[in-house]
Amino acid sequence: MVFARKRFGQHFLHDPAVIGRIVQAVAPGAADALVEIGPGRGALTPLLAGAGGTLDAIELDRDLAAGLAAQFAGQPRVAVHVADALDFDYAALARSRGQPLRVVGNLPYNVSTPLLFRLLAARQSIRDLHVMLQKEVVERIVAEPGSGSYGRLGVMMAPWVQAERLFDVGPGAFRPAPRVWSSVVRLTVRDTAAFAVDARYGRVVSAAFSARRKTLRNALRPLLDASAIEACGIDPGARPETLSPGQFGALAERLPSG
Repeated sequence: MVFARKRFGQHFLHDPAVIGRIVQAVAPGAADALVEIGPGRGALTPLLAGAGGTLDAIELDRDLAAGLAAQFAGQPRVAVHVADALDFDYAALARSRGQPLRVVGNLPYNVSTPLLFRLLAARQSIRDLHVMLQKEVVERIVAEPGSGSYGRLGVMMAPWVQAERLFDVGPGAFRPAPRVWSSVVRLTVRDTAAFAVDARYGRVVSAAFSARRKTLRNALRPLLDASAIEACGIDPGARPETLSPGQFGALAERLPSG
């Protein structure tokens, strides 16, 4: 048996009830191109592979990947990739599979946010994601304006995906047990962006939430003056956490070019 490696942030899912709920939520079909990120010891893998579609499992741990490759040897619709999910070429895989990917995984907590942004960058090659994350990360993704969890992560994802929190998972569902609760979230990639997204959108969002205790007038001072904020129909005295993603989009369009 391969033991959990701390440097990979490994916590192996073992609870059959949780495993069943995840597979039920994904509802994999025989025509799907599934991608499992971090399959670990393969708690979900046989059930995903058994749906009849293709399954590409991405595993960084060479020992775990070798075990999975041996387990699914002779099954041409299952491929095990020894790779870092942060560097993986999802667009190339989607092209080879001839359709957008359906991503499933218990994402390592130590790289979950950069991995989400990596997947977001490949959104044109992805149909949806069903991923388990630290509970507080999911709370940030689904948070509404004005709530304490609302911030950069959710605002950056909002134009591109529709987020639905599915259920929470306690530490006892894993070995070794993490110190935090987890949540499963469904992220469905939108056919078109929820609103017009300027290339400078991320710049405005980052600037605003790097100083979320300040008013927009002060937080965005290096980028926009009060009159430009007012021209968007937004009070310069408002705080960043009160704005909708669409309002950040409007502010980005006011940013000077260059």
